[in-house]
Amino acid sequence: MEMNQIIQSNHIIESLFARKSVRAFTEQEIPEEIVQVILEASAQAPTAGNQQLYTILRITDPVKKHRLSISCDNQPFIEKAKLVLVYCADCLKWYTAFQEAGCDPRKPGEGDLLLAVCDAVIAAQNAVVAAESFGIGSCYIGDIMENIEEQRDILGLPPYVFPAAMLVFGYPTEQQMKRLKPKRVNMKYIVHENSYHELEAEELGDMLTSHAGNKGYNAWIKAFCDRKYNSDFSREMTRSVRKYLEDFSDQD
Repeated sequence: MEMNQIIQSNHIIESLFARKSVRAFTEQEIPEEIVQVILEASAQAPTAGNQQLYTILRITDPVKKHRLSISCDNQPFIEKAKLVLVYCADCLKWYTAFQEAGCDPRKPGEGDLLLAVCDAVIAAQNAVVAAESFGIGSCYIGDIMENIEEQRDILGLPPYVFPAAMLVFGYPTEQQMKRLKPKRVNMKYIVHENSYHELEAEELGDMLTSHAGNKGYNAWIKAFCDRKYNSDFSREMTRSVRKYLEDFSDQD
């Protein structure tokens, strides 16, 4: 059986291949029972030691949604979303539980944070897949990791709690449904067998040329570097993450 036949014969795989980010939503509300299924689906995700090292913040306050739309790179569609979830990597609740039980725990460290981030993002992706199965679009908002001072104020985040991902959901507009999904790179550049293969310039060019369109590879990648990697928001994200890491670097 060919790849396309396999994809089309399995509705879960077909959904994964078809899913794309949605940034424009209709006015249709998401039924509360569907919201609860999406949230429960998150909790069914794989988790380190069954600890569920995350807390999900459901943002329903219009003022908070508006503030998040501004603090997350001024994106108005965030406050127009019908469901907004912030997935926090939460090292606080287990640390507190250990303390309350007289366990004399060490303070959470960077390794604990990374493990909790993995838990949080895996749970978030379960929500994405669940929503897609109901015809509900979603978009990850990486900017939640920026502007630490503002995000902590909006969300009431204490030390040892890090906003790993934000998701916005809603029923996609017709234009969004018709929009083509951006192409992914050839799998030979994604899957390395047994050990890491450092890609050379020619391979990198071949891998990314399809993204360049009519601009030409060199012009496209220089513009992309300036727009994304060297951008002010990217530098701000690094600053904010460093500030969060200060919570986890003060070890006993």
